[in-house]
Amino acid sequence: MTKTVVRPYGDTTGDGMTQVSFTLPIPHDKKAEGAALQLAAKMGLDPAMLVHAKQMGDGFTFFVIYGSVRHLVELDKVQVVERDFPLLGSKEINTIVKQKLRRKLSVVGACIGTDAHTVGIDAILNIKGIAGEKGLEYYREFKVVNMGAQVTVPELVAAAKQEKADAVLVSQVVTQRDAHLYNTREMTAAFREAMPAGKRPLLIVGGPRFDELMAGELGVDRIFGRGTTPREVASYLVHSLVTQRSK
Repeated sequence: MTKTVVRPYGDTTGDGMTQVSFTLPIPHDKKAEGAALQLAAKMGLDPAMLVHAKQMGDGFTFFVIYGSVRHLVELDKVQVVERDFPLLGSKEINTIVKQKLRRKLSVVGACIGTDAHTVGIDAILNIKGIAGEKGLEYYREFKVVNMGAQVTVPELVAAAKQEKADAVLVSQVVTQRDAHLYNTREMTAAFREAMPAGKRPLLIVGGPRFDELMAGELGVDRIFGRGTTPREVASYLVHSLVTQRSK
């Protein structure tokens, strides 16, 4: 029988043991440790044990707390975005694009706003790829333009028009004050204004702090989270731009 309700596991099955970490804007002393335990209790950890505390610069302390929670995880109520397209190999991807699209599949990628972290977009686009998988530049039937970091939204729209992009990939790592959400909404609004619905490229964003369930709310076609590989992105592009449209 498949379990539908589970609890965290620490020392024994179902004991509810959980470890959390956080920083408080106070110097490290006994009172600071008491404050951390108070916060842990309000979070539902009972009993809570302080296992690590360290001063982090002037007036900040980092804590690790270990304790038991009474909350249950209801698996039948968990919502995630399941992969709804087949995961293809590079040869199969190239063959489908060549035979059915009959031209290069055009992709433009960038980090927009003030985000200067290109690790994510480079992992997906650059030929060296990530985790043993080569990036989209490796696919001979793809035409890839990597605009790099700190690209403005108008620059991205202009490049997408110039390259006649089938898809625009945007990576966002900087998330302070929800900058990734603000930048994404600015991007989707700009594309809606610049291009009619039938002429817009697929808009895809990725990054460690995106919620994959927010694609509709943010106005993008797909959100990819941490751990995404180039082959997943390539397979999705072929599925959305070639396979589905040829039916």
